[in-house]
Amino acid sequence: METSEQDIVSFPQLNKPAPAFTARTTHGEKSLSDYQGRWLILFSHPADFTPVCTTEFMAFAKHHEEFLAEGADLLGLSIDSYFSHVAWVRNIKEKFGVEINFPIIEDLSMSVAKSYGMIHPGAADTSAVRATFIIDPNSILRAMVYYPMSNGRSIPEFLRVLKALKASDEHNIATPEGWQPGDQVIVPPPQDTEAADARMNEGYECTDWYFCKKSL
Repeated sequence: METSEQDIVSFPQLNKPAPAFTARTTHGEKSLSDYQGRWLILFSHPADFTPVCTTEFMAFAKHHEEFLAEGADLLGLSIDSYFSHVAWVRNIKEKFGVEINFPIIEDLSMSVAKSYGMIHPGAADTSAVRATFIIDPNSILRAMVYYPMSNGRSIPEFLRVLKALKASDEHNIATPEGWQPGDQVIVPPPQDTEAADARMNEGYECTDWYFCKKSL
């Protein structure tokens, strides 16, 4: 079966520049370059006025100040109009008492969604899946996660990943499964046999030459 050009979905790549964009949002026009020097959490949702998306947006709003404290901004997106976004934000405030203080991109043309690989024909041709992108202060894409239409995301996990990425950048370390600030971190493995021989005597907590931890 042949694949047509319109069936091919492009996806951004980790550790490569995030696709540039300029778009209308609920807070005015926004471009990727506006976030230079700060981390950006860019996330898409299938549609306004849907229950799962509403729970996610309220959770992002709940943790908004924590993201800001980590030097990160939030930016939502769906393939809905500006007017739909405004009406939905007002509805969330009226019905749930939650203020959505971050901007939401209007992407009727699907240009931003397509450049970030948010459109998955196997899920929907005209809605963005639940995609989340963590972009660093140099506009490099550092993490991305896709969820199905039917299941909501865990927003604290993105906050955790953000903190882990910042720790890795600052200290040249890796983080183990479920790492939280204050936990031990993983020392990068030795790159040659001489370094491997020395590793066990370098003062780290080692299980073997390739698996050593330390406290920050």
